[in-house]
Amino acid sequence: MSTDAGRARSIGGVQSIHRALDLLEIVAAAGGHLSIVEIGAASAIPLPTIHRLLQTLVDRGYVRRLPNREYALGFRLVPLGTAATALVGPDTQDVLADLVAELGETANLAIVAGDHAQYVAQVPSPHTMRTFTEIGRSVEMHCTGVGKVLLAQLSEAQVRRVAARVGLPAYTEHTLTNEDSLVEALADIRERGWAEDSEEQEMGVRCIAVPVAAPGQSWMAVSVSGPVIRMTDDLVGRAVPLLQSAAVRLGAQTT
Repeated sequence: MSTDAGRARSIGGVQSIHRALDLLEIVAAAGGHLSIVEIGAASAIPLPTIHRLLQTLVDRGYVRRLPNREYALGFRLVPLGTAATALVGPDTQDVLADLVAELGETANLAIVAGDHAQYVAQVPSPHTMRTFTEIGRSVEMHCTGVGKVLLAQLSEAQVRRVAARVGLPAYTEHTLTNEDSLVEALADIRERGWAEDSEEQEMGVRCIAVPVAAPGQSWMAVSVSGPVIRMTDDLVGRAVPLLQSAAVRLGAQTT
C-alpha cells in the first residue's frame, strides 16, 4: 500500500487525512489487533507520524489502544457504518441474496463516488471459484459493468469531462481506451438498458449491470459477476430481467 506524499499529490486532498484513513484501512484489513511496528510495515508512513496519527484517532474514538499496546478499530466507527449502510436501503442484502439464489453468481451494489464507481454492498456466490470485491473499493468507470451503466446516465459532454480528468487506462486487451469508442458504447447501453464488462477490467471475469432508478437519482447500479465460463450468454439473458426487477426493488427503498 502506497501512502507517501506522491500518492496524496496524485489523487488530491490533504496528505494527513489520506494517511489517517490508510491507517484505519490497515487495521481493518488485519481483522484484529496490530502493533505500531506491524502498522508501519504495512504502510510507507514514518513511525513517528504513525504514532501521532494513531494518538489523534484514539482521542477521537476511531481507534482503540489496547493494554498490550496494540491497536484496534474504535467503536466511534459503528454509528458511521450504520448510517452509511442505511443510505443504500434496509433490504439491500435481501435483494442481492435473491439474485445470487436465482443466478448462482456474486451480486453487487455500487454508487457514483466522484469520477469512480464504489462498491457498497455485496452477496458472494456460493461457488468456490467466484468474484469478490471489497466493500468500499473504488473502480474505474470505463471498464466495469457498474461503472459503464452509471456513465451512461450522463450526457456525452459530462462523459468526456470525466474521461479527460481520469483517463481511460487499459487493464486488459479488451478495455475501451478510446474516448469516441466509449461514447458509442454508452449510447448502446442507454438504448438496451444494461451494461457489460466482458474481461475489460480483469481477464476471466464477466459482469452485467443495470441502473437503479429512483426519483431524481441516477447514482446507483446493481450487477452480477462471475467467471466467464459460467457467465454464458444464456445466463446473461436470464440475468438482465432479474437485475431490472432487483433495481426496481432497490430504487423503491431509496425514495
